[in-house]
Amino acid sequence: MYARLSTYQGSPVPAEGDLTAKTEAIVKLVETLPGFRGAYYLVDRATGKATSLTLWEDEASMNASEDRAAEVRDESSQREGQRVVSVERFEVAFARLAP
Repeated sequence: MYARLSTYQGSPVPAEGDLTAKTEAIVKLVETLPGFRGAYYLVDRATGKATSLTLWEDEASMNASEDRAAEVRDESSQREGQRVVSVERFEVAFARLAP
């Protein structure tokens, strides 16, 4: 499995603000791409820093998704008043979620 880790910086997010609706809409734009395995969106509300992690079946799938991922990343960050700080790619060496 492979992962793309994107980091964003924006304004602080109010504690009462709902993040689910916005992130669900964004995930719907990439979840139909071949090899998509999952996504996480992490937010530090106090600083406005956010990180998205998308998981891909293999390196070829992740590489094939690059153009669409860049479009989604750029569109959503502009709409949310964020800037893209970095985009990194990794091979997932280990993963476990508790049942």
